[in-house]
Amino acid sequence: MKLHKGVDEKNQLLHEKHDTRYKRAALSSNAKKVLFTASVFASTCLLLISKFGRSESYSTFLHPPTVAEFQKCSTRTFLDTGLPFLSFASPLPISEFASRRNSLAKALLRDRVDAFIVEPGYTFKYYANISQPDWEVWEPEERPFLMIVQPINSSTGEITATTRFLAPSFEVERARLLGMPFEEEVEFIAWQEHWNPYSTLLQNWDTSSPSHGHSIPKPTVMVDDEMRDFIQRGLSLSGFNVVGLGGEVEKVKQTKTPREIELIRAVNTGTVEAVRAMRKCMYPGLTENEVMNVLDDTLRAAGLEPFFDIVLFDEDASNPHGGTDGSKVLEAETFVLIDVGAHLHGYSSDICRTFFPPFFPEPSSISYLSPATEEKLAVWDTVLEAQTQSMHALRSGNTAASVDIAARVVIEKAGYGDAFTHRVGHGIGIKAHESPYLNKGNVNVTLSAGMTFTSEPGVYLVGRFGVRHEDILLVKEEGEPEILTGRRATGPWDP
Repeated sequence: MKLHKGVDEKNQLLHEKHDTRYKRAALSSNAKKVLFTASVFASTCLLLISKFGRSESYSTFLHPPTVAEFQKCSTRTFLDTGLPFLSFASPLPISEFASRRNSLAKALLRDRVDAFIVEPGYTFKYYANISQPDWEVWEPEERPFLMIVQPINSSTGEITATTRFLAPSFEVERARLLGMPFEEEVEFIAWQEHWNPYSTLLQNWDTSSPSHGHSIPKPTVMVDDEMRDFIQRGLSLSGFNVVGLGGEVEKVKQTKTPREIELIRAVNTGTVEAVRAMRKCMYPGLTENEVMNVLDDTLRAAGLEPFFDIVLFDEDASNPHGGTDGSKVLEAETFVLIDVGAHLHGYSSDICRTFFPPFFPEPSSISYLSPATEEKLAVWDTVLEAQTQSMHALRSGNTAASVDIAARVVIEKAGYGDAFTHRVGHGIGIKAHESPYLNKGNVNVTLSAGMTFTSEPGVYLVGRFGVRHEDILLVKEEGEPEILTGRRATGPWDP
């Protein structure tokens, strides 16, 4: 990877960058090495003989640790926090789903669309709490099971949702047993195996629609991006006008309710705290796979279910999503990058931290560090500043593109523009990656209060190391976004 500054100039900038964090010392090269070696030795000795009267950590192991001890230490350290992030996290009540469907109905009316049709997946789960595996544990099959949400005028004149389900006749009873979140009895349109299911739906269509205010010969239905092509074509060939997801309808799921925000806060804060607890127990010689497995079980101890976990050391992290075999071994000056996600009550976390292991002590002066480690620190700070600037841009009324650009400018000015190889972030909710997407080309999407995003700038130096910081942010009505990951990292020794 070509850098934009010469080695001498780069090192000078690195020293200047860190003068505010470390007090410089005028030492010879040999003296630096001796002092640093002594510092590491002394710190390690103190760590190994100390007991602090709190949760186990690397410092409490009085003999060579094992992975089993690492797991025990990580889990206990995490549980000893008391898990305060779980205080306001609880399963969503039926009323939450009813409110969402009513919001969808109003959005359909504003978009002049007659109905919203989805099959089991993330959007179906958002409105009816059923995922694709909940319905078909084996695999997505060819028989359509569809949810149809239409706006109706209630007796009070308010627009509300009416919801029906198109299902194979032999599956109707199984569908009833799913326990979908409805206060009223669920209505089904059943179709026999030898019938056309889409024609059956049209024959049972409610031909009056407040979206148009008159009888509709060809209903306009909106589908989401999870709808399989053969179902969309089947609807079109049977007399429906099919349109893709967009407009006010798309914004319903993008705009989080207060209950959703608390769940997103809980699962993301908990995931960060699990990484911090696990880090305290790390020791030399661990592999990436061992760290991954211990972190996964640490999350599970608090009721969080991991669904992805990327653990990368040094040069393995120069590819943002890894791809290596997980066998690289942890050493003192290793830069550890962990990108991990878990689920809690159906909501996703997606966080990333980059840090040094606990047995590599923070020096009192940058002069004690090698040039390679100095550059790691400088890149870490650059990426954090890029994240800070992206947060300043994450405001209601700004474009999605502006957030990416704000972070990218920082990294480009530092000379690492070519090493920032992906967008700065994405929406997050029940799905880890949701729209809107924060990339510099997304100039037509405007941010609004209630949207939640990742901010995850990164720098990846091929064959050397990678750095990424990722936190979850809530767009507010006014001012700076709210952090939903508890707190941001403050340094590679305090992620």
